[in-house]
Amino acid sequence: MGMFEPRLLHPVHEFGHRTVDFSRRIAVMAIVNRTPDSFYDSGSTFGLHEAVGAALRAVGAGADWVDIGGVPFAPGPALPAAAEAERVVPVIEAVRAESDVVISADTFLPAVAEAAIEAGADVINDTTGLADPDLARVVADGGVHVVLTHSLARPRTVYPRPRYGDVVAEVVDFLRRRVDTALAAGVAPEKIIVDPGHDLNKNTLHTLEVTRRFDEVAGLGYPALAAVSNKDFIGEALDVSKRERTAGSLAAAAMCAMNGARIVRMHGVEESVQAMRLIEAAMGWREPAYLRHNMGEVNEPAADPPSPVRAPRVREARR
Repeated sequence: MGMFEPRLLHPVHEFGHRTVDFSRRIAVMAIVNRTPDSFYDSGSTFGLHEAVGAALRAVGAGADWVDIGGVPFAPGPALPAAAEAERVVPVIEAVRAESDVVISADTFLPAVAEAAIEAGADVINDTTGLADPDLARVVADGGVHVVLTHSLARPRTVYPRPRYGDVVAEVVDFLRRRVDTALAAGVAPEKIIVDPGHDLNKNTLHTLEVTRRFDEVAGLGYPALAAVSNKDFIGEALDVSKRERTAGSLAAAAMCAMNGARIVRMHGVEESVQAMRLIEAAMGWREPAYLRHNMGEVNEPAADPPSPVRAPRVREARR
């Protein structure tokens, strides 16, 4: 079985400051949570200086995209829109001033989305799949991208024991309907990204099936995002703690990419960039960084990068 290459309705996406051709690029989305209780880093990037620093380090490590959030998905008390905006807007402004990286605001509140767009965000990453339909209007008016994510619960509420007849079929149907909602509100089709919502109102068996059948999500024709990094399904599948999930996260991201994902949302940026660039090279979408092994009269080992004549960094994708 080879790699699934989805027939994208619009392969080339124009973000505010960067163009991405998803027919030959798997974008790595870095994660910056400006929350005191974030799932992975337990608030280490809650401070403004720390959040901006983490985002710019991710850019330096090769991230194509930085996702900035001020409220976790997990159940908990609501945070007023003004307070959430105070967390994310200064980070967006600071990162935009330093980089052309794609920036998304992880929010489901229209007022926060408006403020984020004004600050320079290119994408609104809505983990509730337009639970508030007014968010689609904000995205359409702002001319930015939207990530439509499958989830069942109302924002920040408990959804015990989720049940599905066929989890992937139901996720795909949900996303198709939310795409229709976005289009009806005036969001351009070339501004839509879909996300099946790994672990969101799903148990580990559900999420493993979504990972295995990711091609069905990618088959919708919109760039598909896989948010797999360090999630509970990896911990339960491998019996490892949050800090021991890097290998499992990379395996899940690579599996989704091989099944058509074109964006992976990851904590370990440097490792993830290397993994995705290797997949791109194997697919013929980019040339190797350099060629030395078995290229001359003497077989020289490919150790640290030498100083040979380097191959072009990117070539035209095979059609």
